[in-house]
Amino acid sequence: MKAQSHPPARKGAFGFRRLLSHGLALLLLLACAPAVYAEALTSVERATLPALPVADVQADLQTLDDQLIAFSPDQAWRLSADARQWQPLAWQGAAPRLLSLGGNGKRLFALAEDGNGRHLEELVISGNQIQRKPLAAWPSALTWASFAVMDDRLYVAGSASDGDKPVIRQWNLATPGTWADGPAWPSQATRGELIAQTRALYVVEDGPAPQALWRHDSEAGWQSKPPVPGERVPGSLRMLGQAHLLMLVRGNAGADAASPADAPARLMSYHTITSAWAQLPDAGAGAVVASGAYKNGLVWYERGADGVVHGQSAQLTAGKYLLKWMDWLVIVVYLASMIGIGMYFYIKEKRNSTSDFFVGGRSIPFWAAGVSLYATNTSSISFIAIPAKAFETNWQYMTNNLIAVLGLMFVAVWIVPLLRRLDLMSVFSYLETRFHPAIRMIASALCIAMQVGARMSVILFLPALAIATITGISVVWSVILMGVFTIIYTAMGGMKAVIWTDFVQVFVKMGGAMFAIGFIIWHLKGGVPEFFATAMAEQKMHTLDFSFDLTKATVWGFIFLVIFDVVLTFPKDQVLMQRTLSTKSDKEAGRSIWAFAAIMIPGGFIFYGIGTALFVHYKNNPERLNPLLPIDATFPLFIAAELPPGVTGLIIAGIFAAAMATLSSIMNSVATLISVDFYEKLAKNPNQKKSVLFAEVTTVMVGLVAIGLALLLSRYDIHSLFDISIELAGLLGGGFAGAYTLGMFTRRANSAGVAIGIGCSIVLTFIAWSFNLVHPYFYLAISILLCIVIGYLASLLFPAPTRSLKGLTIYRDVE
Repeated sequence: MKAQSHPPARKGAFGFRRLLSHGLALLLLLACAPAVYAEALTSVERATLPALPVADVQADLQTLDDQLIAFSPDQAWRLSADARQWQPLAWQGAAPRLLSLGGNGKRLFALAEDGNGRHLEELVISGNQIQRKPLAAWPSALTWASFAVMDDRLYVAGSASDGDKPVIRQWNLATPGTWADGPAWPSQATRGELIAQTRALYVVEDGPAPQALWRHDSEAGWQSKPPVPGERVPGSLRMLGQAHLLMLVRGNAGADAASPADAPARLMSYHTITSAWAQLPDAGAGAVVASGAYKNGLVWYERGADGVVHGQSAQLTAGKYLLKWMDWLVIVVYLASMIGIGMYFYIKEKRNSTSDFFVGGRSIPFWAAGVSLYATNTSSISFIAIPAKAFETNWQYMTNNLIAVLGLMFVAVWIVPLLRRLDLMSVFSYLETRFHPAIRMIASALCIAMQVGARMSVILFLPALAIATITGISVVWSVILMGVFTIIYTAMGGMKAVIWTDFVQVFVKMGGAMFAIGFIIWHLKGGVPEFFATAMAEQKMHTLDFSFDLTKATVWGFIFLVIFDVVLTFPKDQVLMQRTLSTKSDKEAGRSIWAFAAIMIPGGFIFYGIGTALFVHYKNNPERLNPLLPIDATFPLFIAAELPPGVTGLIIAGIFAAAMATLSSIMNSVATLISVDFYEKLAKNPNQKKSVLFAEVTTVMVGLVAIGLALLLSRYDIHSLFDISIELAGLLGGGFAGAYTLGMFTRRANSAGVAIGIGCSIVLTFIAWSFNLVHPYFYLAISILLCIVIGYLASLLFPAPTRSLKGLTIYRDVE
């Protein structure tokens, strides 16, 4: 009998291996295929402008609140809404003589001269009138000035005479006072243009080609960057998007002398992250006599061969990258399989038990729970925002993964088994048993607010941004599509559907991520050596920062964070804990954490590696970037513009998987909290069947709220959604977390003291946030620490607990 049973098994195994080998061969073939390059990622739309109302064409073009303004030394005009005529603007009071102008498009500043001397002032347009608002007096009179706005600070560079070395000073726009010293001028050049972009200051020197380019930030100071490949046309330098500078450039970098003022100019961009120059697909400009920033491009007036001056507008536009039928097939198969899993468990389970719906009947294998833990922890933030962060900076945030693994070892041995033995559904039930029902409800409410407000909205918006970038479907419809599919299979299948879809989704998204890295490296001319040489030269893999600067992401900060966010307060996260509570025993629960830890480090290297690979790719191919897209859209742009059909669909499915795994987990967990911590406590005569029905309805409602918040996020231009999610989690999620530490690690803490600790920690953390005292990564740890310290000290003012603490602390001998 044994002999007869072996051949079918071998045949099945052989068939599976053959299918697997064919799949790997297909992926390898696609990776080796030449990259699919679309036409130019950005195009330039040209339009003509009406003639300037200035006889000698001596005008300075500036943008203020999307309005194009032309300034002569003592007059001003505004371009009409239909861009057909210039409309005069009146000065409030006597018109000054304008010596220099500059700003960021939202605020405009000037060095002006009138009968009282020279002044730095802000110009504001009200109706058809220009108002002058004087700034604080500069220490000495200036002959010229250049302006840059970064955050709430105005930076001004200027000098008292043409031969003097320029001085940079800064002024706080939020709380105006006196001028403070800025960074020293970076070179011996006596003139240049100042501009701010990507949280840094840039100076482009005047003079013959190549004109030097300098970058300054608070960490590195001044750094020399690749020079302008020619001579910048005065007035044409502007910031564009989140990481580009745009300008008109005359001549070339190899010229031995200054280019003549009437030399033709070309439109060029500089990417501030990769430090790479690219020429845009435009015919360029002739003899430019005036230029400035406007909307998504530049405007200028050029003198033709006939001596007539013509106005031109060059606006950057970007097309959409429609998916091919192979891509849609992969996506549809993926979405259908997720709905299928939800339907399977909906039909299979009787669904009359809250245990089945909330914790999968406590029958989930530890390895499946561990993979689900990782899937839930690596959302679309990991798939999109972390590669974008690594692309923009380096691997410093990877330190958190390395240190968190050590913390998870402690959690696997001490924390999770303790709570699993209590047979909880809501981890906040522990706080009721240890302290008081009010503490449970406060903590549960804060957790719900943090999960829905700080996580679900960001996690849903990020893949919607990717889909909109790739397919042309609006962000609104992308958010709705993602949210509705997740709501359906989560509400139908309960926790079992969530965990088993998580299991599938891990392989989908990790496979897509690894393929993307391999695809980029394969198509580098120098292959793996070039990849590592470029990454190392730019310190893109720098991970460990041992400095003691609280405004940076350092090793010490991550140790501090992991101690409080993982070791002492792991139970605060219902989304993660619900998976451990779904296992068969306390030992299985501990093993699920070990499985989670084993995946975390290699998974981190993959996602941070995507960002580094993108950096190397775009440093070599800067023309493939789209200046109009945010930094968070870098990976979606690569997926859309560079990958072959079919693979694009696979990685989009990976983006779906990254988001939907976490979304479904949060929906189920929040529904659990609302049902167990509130409905079953407050409703009259609740039963399990009603609780399950209520949980299903709640799942749908939570999903709809998340969709609404994601749509709200889409209305704002956010530099880094990764940073925003960190800040919101710290502000909302830290206050209640310290209650677990006080409950599990102390015997003296009581309900009154813990309530005081929660309230004070939230208030004090908001104060620290409002004054921007530390790096956003520290808010969560600070909030937890404050809750622990204040909560324990406040507990000393009240009587010690009299109830039995057996099984509620790590001290098993406590009765």
